Amino acid sequence: MPDTEESTRQESVARATERLRLAESRLARRRQTDCGPSENARAAMRFVYERSDADEDVTPTAIAEHLGVSTAAVTGILDRLRAGGLVTFRAHPSDGRSKLVVPVDRSVDLDDIDPLTAKIRRLSAGLSEEAMVEIAGFLDAVADEVDQECV
Repeated sequence: MPDTEESTRQESVARATERLRLAESRLARRRQTDCGPSENARAAMRFVYERSDADEDVTPTAIAEHLGVSTAAVTGILDRLRAGGLVTFRAHPSDGRSKLVVPVDRSVDLDDIDPLTAKIRRLSAGLSEEAMVEIAGFLDAVADEVDQECV
């Protein structure tokens, strides 16, 4: 017979994870209509900034691969980011058919683009290193399972 205390803990984690997934889903819907750039646009900006900071070139194809979306979807995202003055394009130095995506103002703080991530970072500051590793591993495993659902 399974340990009822362990079973209760597992159920508690499952319920908390489901609350997180539902909250994320509600946030994604709000961001689509009420709250500035979409989650994919925010993730694209983080990717562009991180690569820019690492002095690496970024192409729309690389963004699409990073986000797991089509290049057509990235074109729409980049058009909106460009219209918002956040990115611009320049010719790829070695591929005349390609373009590079570059941030317009690199002084912008990523926390301003994605304040929720900044809040999560602050929440995690109170955790032990061991707890951070465990939680990150658990959330990565949950994300992998979500990504495999209905494929």
